[in-house]
Amino acid sequence: MTVEHINPATLAKPSGFAHATKANGIVHLAGQTAMTADGAIVPGGIVEQFRQAFTNLLTALEAAGGTPSDLLSVTIYLTDIPDYQANGREIGRIWRELAGTDYPAMAGIGITELWQKEAMIEIAGVAAVGA
Repeated sequence: MTVEHINPATLAKPSGFAHATKANGIVHLAGQTAMTADGAIVPGGIVEQFRQAFTNLLTALEAAGGTPSDLLSVTIYLTDIPDYQANGREIGRIWRELAGTDYPAMAGIGITELWQKEAMIEIAGVAAVGA
């Protein structure tokens, strides 16, 4: 089996990981925070961070040859679940804007902190492309 490592130039340069790996049409998408290409976490709250993190995930998916409809599962790690829930309507609107209304299997997991101290959210996923 050949594993393709995918690191789009428009995302921050990875160190010690790949943004995505692809083998036999299955794409594993590394956890994406709200990091910009220059390595900074976007300012603002959970809504702004969700938009950036999800955009980063979709960028890696696109570089792997996929689209949002190819997502099989998404895991969202959150440092503040009540804040995410309070902004759920706006976050849902952003999801639909970026990915449509075909939702994959999902999990939301509360955690104490992420790698970047300013990050409030990290999104990882699995997709199937090129059936």
